[in-house]
Amino acid sequence: MPESKERYMMTAALISLWFNIVLFIFKTTALVLVHSLAIAADFAITVVGLTVSIILYHSLKLSNRPADLLHNYGYGKVEHVCEAIEGAVLIGIAFILSLLAIRSFFHTSHVSYPWLGFASSVISFSLNFIGAFFLFKLAAKSQSPAVKAEAVHYKLEGFISFTIAIAFIITIFIKGTKFDIIECYIDPVATILVSVVVSVPSVKLAKQAFINLLDASIEEPSKMDIVTHLGAYADSYCNFKDLKTRQAGHKKFIEVTIILPEDMPFQKAYDVALRMENDIKQSINDSEVTVKIEPCRKDCGLMESGSPCLYL
Repeated sequence: MPESKERYMMTAALISLWFNIVLFIFKTTALVLVHSLAIAADFAITVVGLTVSIILYHSLKLSNRPADLLHNYGYGKVEHVCEAIEGAVLIGIAFILSLLAIRSFFHTSHVSYPWLGFASSVISFSLNFIGAFFLFKLAAKSQSPAVKAEAVHYKLEGFISFTIAIAFIITIFIKGTKFDIIECYIDPVATILVSVVVSVPSVKLAKQAFINLLDASIEEPSKMDIVTHLGAYADSYCNFKDLKTRQAGHKKFIEVTIILPEDMPFQKAYDVALRMENDIKQSINDSEVTVKIEPCRKDCGLMESGSPCLYL
């Protein structure tokens, strides 16, 4: 992997870590002063975010290690493990918060210092959207699914804080009015909305991570690139078969077998395979390509009719 991509990934991990530390401090203060279930929900998600940021930092360091005797294909899949952990934990938090919010409808309480809660939420969603902006840019440059998952998490948390800020504004405006009776229900309603907002993309995130852990093939455009390059060498081999691809984090693994004339000199056959490998590697970033060689069985129409082989 190019050194610049490794640098982008580690920069993203550090940005995520420091932004989450700042958010954790702000939300801890708000939670102590503002008795709000919605703030508690936001705080719990930040705790998850901070924990995942620490895991992400060490996971990306591990994923960049070269292949060794124990892990012949490298450590790229640890990025998908990080995705799966983040998705699964967020789903669990959303479920627990929904239960607490439903309980709050039957045991109502009033929010303390709503202006402080509003200010905390504004700072929170501002930091989250700024962090998401930088992380999405770094995810595009590094092509790391773990960095992209963290960017999605930041964007999601930003919308959550924005929703909570609106709930506090409504609470502030209806206090002391004839609608004051519904003030105690705004907080649990906001918490349920937060839970729904968290759960839907979290399920998608966890599902995609588990699919990738099961050796999912690479994306369709890259597959078409492989077929295009194979076609460019159509005059150098008889046929190809067993095209296999898999993705591990930002790394892609491609394997294909080409059929060559049995009488072709070994060095020439090796040169054909090597050129194809290098060509596909240059076309598809972060790919490891293996082109295998297999002799033909002389069962084509030309051989059966006694005509000379066109590839010799």
